[in-house]
Amino acid sequence: MTPRRNRRLFTSESVTEGHPDKLADQISDAILDAILAQDPLARVACETALTTGTAILLGEISTDCYVDMTKVVRQTIHDVGYVRAKYGFDYETCGVLVCIEGQSPDIAQGVDGGGAGDQGMMFGFACDETPELMPAPIQYAHGIARRLAEMRKDGTLKWARPDGKSQVTVEYDEAGVPIHIDTVVVSAQHSEDASHDEIEAGIREHVIRPSLPGHLFDEETRVLVNPTGRFVIGGPQGDAGLTGRKIIVDSYGGLGRHGGGAFSGKDPTKVDRSAAYGARYVAKHLVAAGLARRAEVQLAYAIGVARPVSVGVETFGTESIPKGRIEELIDEYFDLSPWGIIKELNLRRPIYRQVAAYGHFGRSDLDLPWERTPYRDDLARDAGLDPQLSPGSEAAS
Repeated sequence: MTPRRNRRLFTSESVTEGHPDKLADQISDAILDAILAQDPLARVACETALTTGTAILLGEISTDCYVDMTKVVRQTIHDVGYVRAKYGFDYETCGVLVCIEGQSPDIAQGVDGGGAGDQGMMFGFACDETPELMPAPIQYAHGIARRLAEMRKDGTLKWARPDGKSQVTVEYDEAGVPIHIDTVVVSAQHSEDASHDEIEAGIREHVIRPSLPGHLFDEETRVLVNPTGRFVIGGPQGDAGLTGRKIIVDSYGGLGRHGGGAFSGKDPTKVDRSAAYGARYVAKHLVAAGLARRAEVQLAYAIGVARPVSVGVETFGTESIPKGRIEELIDEYFDLSPWGIIKELNLRRPIYRQVAAYGHFGRSDLDLPWERTPYRDDLARDAGLDPQLSPGSEAAS
């Protein structure tokens, strides 16, 4: 649909835990968690590839502990819901191939001294569009995808199968405030005998309406359910899966920029993961403290070097204090070296599989360290603002 004058549309997508790429992410992070539970100092870079009847583990892992990786792979596939061969992928009968080597000593010598595990740039983003300080399109798309999986698992939608996608288009006014949900798209894998009418009615009633705010979703919102009319073949049978192929789903739905590095399967010495969490931690603090309505933080690193080579802040003209002062406060409050981020957020523990589906950020259903804002009040006061009027305060909400 065409937005009204001086207004714009923005769209983001999410996928369910049964999507082949998301299943690969969850397997990689399940392996990571199993290792970190025994060896918090392990070095892990685990990729997963999936196709019909086969799961392949690839990568480099250095640890003194033993993990039955084949068992972890099968358990993860079971938990997601691929428990019968008729679904096109089955945890009991699929082949599992483990192709893992040790980490390169050339990389290890730089990381052991406290340096970054690789070069690259990472972004963190926050805005005041939702209570979670996330962009509205991706937050609502995640809610629909997660709800679809819940309705499948509790038996409400008996025809539902693990694979699925959601997409939400939000209309913004000229001030950048969400004013209407323009379009919702849901594609849900289903059993052979389910009719399109049954699927659409079930998704509208049990998935879409409970997931979206009533003041934005109304009779004018266009809803498209399984637009092709049929989605029986799905999961790794319908499309190959690969770790790290849903990085925009994992982050901000395209509304915030992305440095290109995937998160899943990587221990926190990899700045692709830890620095992305650190950048979100800083950006969320800035918005929660009222320093800006919208904030994007870029961090860049050189392999083997502890301090970031650059820290960039973009507030899109929404800042309430000068940007130079915001940069000074970031430097005062946050240690953005890899080890500083790991220590501040306590990242050497098995907390990663839970975020491998439905987003790494804005997860109000989980207590994630990078989503907390312990310095909010102090930041606001140091900026000369009233903490009680910031988006993260009870008074403001």
